[in-house]
Amino acid sequence: MNFHILTLFPEAIDGVKHSMIKRGIDDGKITINPVHIRDFAINSRRQADDYPYGGGAGMIMRPEPIYDAYKSLNLSQAKVVFLTPSGRVFNQKIAQEFAQETDLILLCGHYEGIDQRIVDEIVTDEISIGDFVLTGGELAAMVVIDAVGRLVPDVIKPESLAHESFSDGLLEYPQYTRPYDFMGHKVPEILLSGHHGEIAKWRSEKALEATRRKRPDLLM
Repeated sequence: MNFHILTLFPEAIDGVKHSMIKRGIDDGKITINPVHIRDFAINSRRQADDYPYGGGAGMIMRPEPIYDAYKSLNLSQAKVVFLTPSGRVFNQKIAQEFAQETDLILLCGHYEGIDQRIVDEIVTDEISIGDFVLTGGELAAMVVIDAVGRLVPDVIKPESLAHESFSDGLLEYPQYTRPYDFMGHKVPEILLSGHHGEIAKWRSEKALEATRRKRPDLLM
């Protein structure tokens, strides 16, 4: 899986290169390729933004450097995902959809946004990670990389993905490890029984219970 990030701040993307994603990179399952939009700027000052037509506060990212950065990848068939608060809200289903791709291009906005014409020309998907506004799209891009990257085959063992939250429309059941007794709270006896069928049933019931309590909207 190859992630190509069109960004004004390529160094920011290094924050995702840890844990399982780093293992995926080291094993050759994942590549992360930040593309510096300023390298394609329109003048010697490496200018990639300008004032908005019609007036208003802030600056808008110009279309030419973004388009040239995109064209440099020579991936005309790849999805181009624009990280924006106005996109559809990212979830596990979308992560699974993106994980089927070989190449994914993530476009990070900044300042007051990007020229609409670049959205119209190259963007295939607009994605938000929630109903709030960030300074730029780099943090959102890292969220997408982490959520999608962990689904790439052999990055994480399949059995570890099978029963986690949202894998079957429910939140995950509670998990326990040593010590058996922590501050008077003991591990449920069923988990010590060795009866795998009963343990599976208990976990299913607890997953449903947790979903009803915390995220009833998932059951609607």
